Amino acid sequence: MLSERQRMILTAIVDDYIRSAEPVGSRSISKRGDVIYSPATIRNEMADLEELGLLEQPHTSAGRIPSIKGYRYYVDHLIRLGGVGEQDVLKIRGFFAEKMNLWEEVVSHAATILSQLTNYTSIVLGPETFSTTLKHFQLVPLNESSAVAIIVTSTGHVEHRTVTLPEGIGMDDVQKIVNLLNDKLADVPFIKIKSVLHNEVGRELSRFVDRCEQLLQVLENTLAEKTEPKVFLSGATNILTQPEFKDVDKVKNILDMLEETPKLMQLFQSVPEGIQVRIGTENVVEAINQCSLITASYSYDGQSLGTIGILGPTRMDYGKVISLLDFLSKDMALFMARWQK
Repeated sequence: MLSERQRMILTAIVDDYIRSAEPVGSRSISKRGDVIYSPATIRNEMADLEELGLLEQPHTSAGRIPSIKGYRYYVDHLIRLGGVGEQDVLKIRGFFAEKMNLWEEVVSHAATILSQLTNYTSIVLGPETFSTTLKHFQLVPLNESSAVAIIVTSTGHVEHRTVTLPEGIGMDDVQKIVNLLNDKLADVPFIKIKSVLHNEVGRELSRFVDRCEQLLQVLENTLAEKTEPKVFLSGATNILTQPEFKDVDKVKNILDMLEETPKLMQLFQSVPEGIQVRIGTENVVEAINQCSLITASYSYDGQSLGTIGILGPTRMDYGKVISLLDFLSKDMALFMARWQK
C-alpha cells in the first residue's frame, strides 16, 4: 500500500513522462505548484518506488520512468478521468450526424476519427465478429460436379453460393457431408469454423470421402467468404511519431502484426465487456509487448456488436483515451439503436 506522498509522486512522474517522453527527476517534480516536498525527500521516495518495482531508472539518466507495474498501479488507482473536450465532442457528434448507408461505413469512420483524436492507432471490430454462429448448412446438388451451398447464420442471415465439388462425390456422400457439418458446426462461432473443419470434421470425413483435403478446402472457402472478420484499422503509421519507437525493428514487428487479421483478432479474444486496459507484456501478442491496448465494447439491446481498440505506446495518455472510448462506444450504441428503427 503506497503512502499518500508516494501516490502523489508516482502520479506526477507518470503524468510528466506521458507528456515529455523524458525521464523525470526529483527537481522537476519539486517545481510543480502542487508539490510541497524537497528534491531530497522526493528522491528518497522515488528510490522506494523503484524498489517496489513501480519505477525504472534508464542507465543514461538520473531520472525515472514508470515500469509496466507502475503504469498498472496508475491506471487502477491514480488516474483522473476528465470529460471529453468540447472540440472532440463536436467532431464525434458531427461524425454521427453524417449520412451513412452501410454499417461497415460507420465502423470505418469511427476508426478514422479515433486515430485523429488520439494520434494513436485505432482498431475497430465490426458487428458480431465473435458472436455470429452457423445455424444451418445445406448442399443442394445441381449436377455431378456442382451444388448450391445454403448458409444460415445465428442472426437470420441466409446466403446461397454455388460451389464446385471434387470428383467422386456422390449424392449419398453429399447428404452424409451435410449431416456431419450440421452436427459438428451448428452453433460454432464463425471465427472458429476453420479450426473445427480441419480437426473434428476432417477426421470424420476421411472415413468415407477419398478426396478429403480437397473437399475440406472447398468447404473452408465457402464458409470463409462469409466469415472473414471485419477489422477496420486507422492510423497504423502513427506509431512512427512516438519517440520510443525510433528502432526500425520494433516498428516493423508492430506494423507487420497490424497487417495480419488473425493476430489482430487474437488481441481482442476473451476481452470482457466494458473498458479494458492491457499494458505492455499483459498483451497476448509479443509484437506489442511495448505497447498498451485499451478496448471498449459497444452493444445494442443487450447484444455485443463489436469492440473498439486504441493501440499506442505504454507512455499513452490513458485518461484521454479511456474517456474518448467510453464516450464513443456509448454514442455508437445510441447510433445503432436509431439505425435499427
